[in-house]
Amino acid sequence: MSSTSSRMPLIDAIKAVACLSIVLHHLAFYGPMSEVAHPLMPRVLDALQHYGRMAVMAFFVVSGFLAARALAPAGVSRLEQPLAVIRQRYVRLAVPFLAALVVAMGCAALARAWMQHDSIPASPTAQQLAAHVLLSNGLLRQESLSAGVWYVGIDFQLFSVMALVLWLSRWISLRRPAWGWLGAGAIGGLTVASLFIFNRNPYWDETALYFFAYYGLGCCAYWLTGRARGGLWLLAMAGVVAVALAADFRERIVVATAIMLLLGGARQAGWLESVSVPGFVSRLARISYSVFLVHFPLCLVVSALVFRLYPEQAAANMLGMGLALLVSLAGGALFHRWVERRMLEPMVRRAVMALFAVGGVLAVYAHA
Repeated sequence: MSSTSSRMPLIDAIKAVACLSIVLHHLAFYGPMSEVAHPLMPRVLDALQHYGRMAVMAFFVVSGFLAARALAPAGVSRLEQPLAVIRQRYVRLAVPFLAALVVAMGCAALARAWMQHDSIPASPTAQQLAAHVLLSNGLLRQESLSAGVWYVGIDFQLFSVMALVLWLSRWISLRRPAWGWLGAGAIGGLTVASLFIFNRNPYWDETALYFFAYYGLGCCAYWLTGRARGGLWLLAMAGVVAVALAADFRERIVVATAIMLLLGGARQAGWLESVSVPGFVSRLARISYSVFLVHFPLCLVVSALVFRLYPEQAAANMLGMGLALLVSLAGGALFHRWVERRMLEPMVRRAVMALFAVGGVLAVYAHA
């Protein structure tokens, strides 16, 4: 989610739509504004609750597509130092993530002063904070401090697994040159295994194995196209997905497959880089990770304020949801400018870690 390619406007469009869908899903799913406003637009809110969350699958497919492009553009790994690449990915994800958690803890404390509701996270424990620093709150069975933050940990898992697989395949291919395809083949095998096994079992849903069904489809969209008969290879992969859906139909797999076909078809046709999108779409795509990180705590504060002032007025709460959307976009733009865009600066990284440490100590003290 955090990487944007200005040379591929179609990806910008996908990320922008997915970003808006996730914000609207959380506004619909978490009350109390949506609960009060529900009688005014029941079908819209129900649809957002059920379908809006599937936009996350689009982000996974796009991430896989971009990772394949960066790490093995011809389907043959060129990765020499996997730990350095994984560290870079951690910094790219974790620095804005930890800064956003400081915002989330502050907003949750403010919201608790104005209302009581299940959507407000409790003050964190030391174990929760440590798990979030490791991007492993799901794996360590620690409750998330903000909605949707599980995505960050899963994205890091997926990228790390892919990097290690591609590095190992390169190590092998240096000794057996004919096996240069091994890395892409292994990623394809993980994708098929996820489609038919891991993605069908909730036991695995905190691990990369569960989500490789989406990430791997993005890799396939890149590796199978841009070559002779690439469209046929892409359709063959869609056929494999169809068999998996016949065994166990999952709407989220349908969404991921549609994004795979869109990206792969665009690359094969040669208009992945040439399609035109409005400027505001590209701008929203650039700040999509920041919006994703800060929108829930900002919506929480707006929700608490609106509910405190108008606890039973459906129209006021519906307008409050619109206000929360605008505040989320504005907050995401500011967060991108002040934090995400500057995350590689040592001073910014040190400031974020210091704020997270101080905020964490205060939050743990409040919890105790």
